[in-house]
Amino acid sequence: MHGEQFFFQAVVYLGAAVVAVPVAKRLGFGSVLGYLIAGIVIGPFGLALVGTEGQDVMHFAEFGVVMMLFLIGLELQPTLLWRLRGPILGLGGLQVTITTAALAGLGVAFGLPWQMALACGMILALSSTAIVLQTLNEKGLMKTDGGQGSFAVLLFQDIAVIPMLALLPLLATAGGELAHGPGAGESHGTTWVEGLPAWAQTLAVLGVVVAIVVVGRYLTRPVFRFIARTRLRETFTAAALLLVIGIALLMTRVGLSPALGTFLAGVVLANSEYRHELETNIEPFKGLLLGLFFIAVGASIDFNLIASKPSEVLGLVALLIVVKFVVLFVLGRVFKMGLDQNLLFAFGLAQGGEFAFVLFSFASQNGIIHPEITDTLVAVVALSMALTPLVMLFNAKVLQPRVGTREGLTRKPDAVDQDNPVIIAGFGRFGHIVGRLLLANGVSSTVLDVDSDQVELLRSLGLKVFYGDASRPDLLTAAGAARAKLLVLAIDDPERTLSIVHSAKKHFPELTILARARGRANAYDLMDAGVDHIYRETLDSSLRVGIDSMRLLGFRSHQAYRAARKFRRLDEDSVKELGSMRHDRRAYINRAREMIRDLESVLRADLTGVDHQLDSAWDTDSIRGESSDRAPD
Repeated sequence: MHGEQFFFQAVVYLGAAVVAVPVAKRLGFGSVLGYLIAGIVIGPFGLALVGTEGQDVMHFAEFGVVMMLFLIGLELQPTLLWRLRGPILGLGGLQVTITTAALAGLGVAFGLPWQMALACGMILALSSTAIVLQTLNEKGLMKTDGGQGSFAVLLFQDIAVIPMLALLPLLATAGGELAHGPGAGESHGTTWVEGLPAWAQTLAVLGVVVAIVVVGRYLTRPVFRFIARTRLRETFTAAALLLVIGIALLMTRVGLSPALGTFLAGVVLANSEYRHELETNIEPFKGLLLGLFFIAVGASIDFNLIASKPSEVLGLVALLIVVKFVVLFVLGRVFKMGLDQNLLFAFGLAQGGEFAFVLFSFASQNGIIHPEITDTLVAVVALSMALTPLVMLFNAKVLQPRVGTREGLTRKPDAVDQDNPVIIAGFGRFGHIVGRLLLANGVSSTVLDVDSDQVELLRSLGLKVFYGDASRPDLLTAAGAARAKLLVLAIDDPERTLSIVHSAKKHFPELTILARARGRANAYDLMDAGVDHIYRETLDSSLRVGIDSMRLLGFRSHQAYRAARKFRRLDEDSVKELGSMRHDRRAYINRAREMIRDLESVLRADLTGVDHQLDSAWDTDSIRGESSDRAPD
């Protein structure tokens, strides 16, 4: 691919993504399904704008999966990963083992030699890391029980690819003539450990892993510090890409999964002060490459093969999804997932994975599986991946509303032994200020938080915090809601806040609710739910910045403070008035424009029409300092 052909392909892929993804999102299908549909449309069996080079594009775009694992690693501190060792080894290990055995047994029942059936079972036991994690992140489900279980299984599967690559050549006796046929051995990439004794290969692999940990822990910080001093963002971006690509290449050279290597590097760098900068620089490349990968998957579906034997291919797709779903659902029950989370977990992972394309190619070229079988199974895997967003949409829209939301907590709620006039739900950057202010003035609060890590941290600081979900009426009852005067909702989740409001209004109608809101839209929802005391989280701090800005520009302190108080009062009045007309877009915009003009006119009139000499005492040094520290009330 050279010159104009390269640019033509770039325009086709980017154009397909730009058109298909917004349409799919608008229809509620999600971006992954949009990318897959775009690939089908532009592929050889659609408009034929791209052809066989789609496989090369897929190999390039698979690097998006590598980047995604690196970013996931950055979000996981080593202590958190260690705490997940049970689900990773237990849930993940059982899923791969049981699914491999079940699918291999079906292969033998269909007449395949046991070696070939075992190879097919191992490869089909894997699920799509790219599709599942992208969908869970997009829908905000990664931190649920089902999301965490899916992540644990996918991580184990990525690790399991390594022993699978080592085991597959031992199964080549599935057909002795295949092992010496055309193309046999062509897929053997040259690695640094080829030809070494087994003990030397093991030492080399361990050495590479140790090198990644040591470099990530001790050498990257001074290097990134040196690069950051240049204040050239493109240089930092280049360094971030160099880190990821270098680790991926190093892992490939020793025969390991590049995704696993970059994930390990991300975990090592999770405590680095440059973590957020790395995320910011890598994220655009990850998103673009993942989108390209999904388009390539859609374009690679062989519809001619499907049309030539539709009942066989579609039957195998259904069989694969059903077998994996049953295994996953049973494991979810064993690990005590709630029904809604178990359905999310089972439906999410009931497809083939992107590593299957690589492993089936490897198995075919090394005489492990007949080429005609791999062609069929590759089509089955691609089709199962393409169906995954639809299956998850069916679960979200049809099944979940019927089973309700009964997400299992990662631990049992704490027994609450306090009976205070105030209950605070959420004790993060917002709630802890409220609680500390009340406590400093002799008012005790009962604090609930659903983040177990945050609870343990706050308790280590000597603060009394209880673990539990405030949307549960029984927990609010235990916290003394029937006797408390105030319920302060300080959590950073608008949907959960509304859920708590509805529950509290129903079971504790006498309880006064004070709710944190992200902005006007969230405030309108809370107003509709009957909350009278709503606090937009950035309003006070924004007004403080405005006060200090006016003072630094030469305004008197009392002028700035008076303007902020009046601005706040008028702005809150506008929120109440506009809330009633927010569903009429035209009326809302017209009235909002009028209110902006009125507010500016009132403030200008106040600035020129008030005798500021009467307030000159505000500008004494002591009062000036105090007023700049106070937030408008």
